[in-house]
Amino acid sequence: MFEILESVKILTDIKEEYAQIITPESMAFVADLHRKYNSTRKGLLANRRKIQEEINAGKFPTFQDKTRVIREDDSWTVNPIPFDLEDRRVEITGPVERKMMINALNSGANVFMADFEDSNSPTWDNNIQGQINLIDANNKSISFTNEEGKVYSLNEKIATLVVRPRGWHLVEKNVLVDEEEVSASIFDFGLYFFHNAKKLIEKRSAPYFYLPKLENHQEARLWNDIFVSAQNSFKIPRGTIKATVLIETILAAFEMEEILYELREHAVGLNSGRWDYIFSIIKKFRNQKGFSLPDRSEITMNVPFMRSYCDLLVKSCHKRNAHAIGGMSAFIPSRKDTNVNETALAKVREDKIREVKTGFDGTWVAHPDLVTIARDIFDDTLKGKPHQKDQLREDVYISPDELINFNLHGKSVTETGMRNNINVTIQYIANWLNGIGAVAIFNLMEDAATAEISRSQLWQWLHSNTTLSDGQIVNEELFNNLLLEEVEKIKHQVTEEIFNKGRYEDATDLLKDWVLNADFAEFITLRAYRMIT
Repeated sequence: MFEILESVKILTDIKEEYAQIITPESMAFVADLHRKYNSTRKGLLANRRKIQEEINAGKFPTFQDKTRVIREDDSWTVNPIPFDLEDRRVEITGPVERKMMINALNSGANVFMADFEDSNSPTWDNNIQGQINLIDANNKSISFTNEEGKVYSLNEKIATLVVRPRGWHLVEKNVLVDEEEVSASIFDFGLYFFHNAKKLIEKRSAPYFYLPKLENHQEARLWNDIFVSAQNSFKIPRGTIKATVLIETILAAFEMEEILYELREHAVGLNSGRWDYIFSIIKKFRNQKGFSLPDRSEITMNVPFMRSYCDLLVKSCHKRNAHAIGGMSAFIPSRKDTNVNETALAKVREDKIREVKTGFDGTWVAHPDLVTIARDIFDDTLKGKPHQKDQLREDVYISPDELINFNLHGKSVTETGMRNNINVTIQYIANWLNGIGAVAIFNLMEDAATAEISRSQLWQWLHSNTTLSDGQIVNEELFNNLLLEEVEKIKHQVTEEIFNKGRYEDATDLLKDWVLNADFAEFITLRAYRMIT
């Protein structure tokens, strides 16, 4: 531990190459933002808990009367979109790991979202090396040489870079400001902005961000205040920063236009963060009778409440001249198994066709092999246009009930679904604890959001005594029996040697506690983060 500035402490070692990131000047900037806005952040988190108590008591979310004037005022739109964010037909996402960043930037996608959040395990090394990688990417000097001597470097034409900082609920435990752990959101944003803003502006671009897990327009207002403060500090015009907000909580779905309004100087669009959205539904309504969802595999984008969410997102965005960006299909291609590959590609095509027909202006993919497939589908509809914001979807009217009607007739909870959730959560958390935040499991790309769905479903099914399709009651005995059997399966899947060397036992203990504890853990990353070295 050492004090880099008065009242700013670093609790871990700083490697020589990290000194270019963790400087007295950059940390003074981060500390200033933290001191100005962390109390507001904590107040908003307390408000989340209050709203959860109200939902537990039966007060369900709806469109707010007090913000009706914003929704009904047709005169306002977001500020003009920069030229390098005008065409967002295909966006690729991934962690801030060096080789993966190069491949993503070279993939042919229009945009690459470099992720400090769900697909990144937030070790100190991952976070700070990620900041170095972003600087090198913006300088177009990033390269990587693997163990076989193969060199990876950037093509002449690359994707536009957008950065996703961690959410409001997270902290950076390795940095104290006035003896308080710094907000992870402010830390990630502040370092990237400090080291890259002026260089990007010189190149006729700007710092672009994806904002995760917002629950209401007040949380969007906090981001807007931070943007304004950062721009003022650097004497940069207001509105230079641009941000896309992920609508990945059920509460934010009721405030899409209000969120755009709060960020209208800086907002360029909304994204349908489908996996966190499903997790949010389970979390918010976990104690409500009749609100239990079926197997994770049954919750597709074609079920009524997910269709309503997407329709409303597109309408809200296009009404305000903002981009509507589709979500991530979790299926990933296989270069070894033809049958798996054909199935995955067919599902991806189906998903992207649905999105473009809904009116989305672009979509997400997780693998370079999927870029061409997604692009061809959007090209076929857009026919040379960079977007389809002229599709106003005036046919859409979504009632509050349509967003929270989770009755899926004919779909059920199965033992197979339970087993899958147990297996996936253990495998994912074991990798996450070892510093890997995006993991291919059963031909799906799993990240923190999909792992959250798996463990939260297990909690809800057990604590509501759900009956499985075969008549079994989900209780502690059944869960423990399935857990033991799935742990043995994982040993065979990954090999016993890897199991013993990895952190699978830690992951198993965590899952058991998350599921059996009467108190629902708000995020798995909160406790697990304390176990990362």
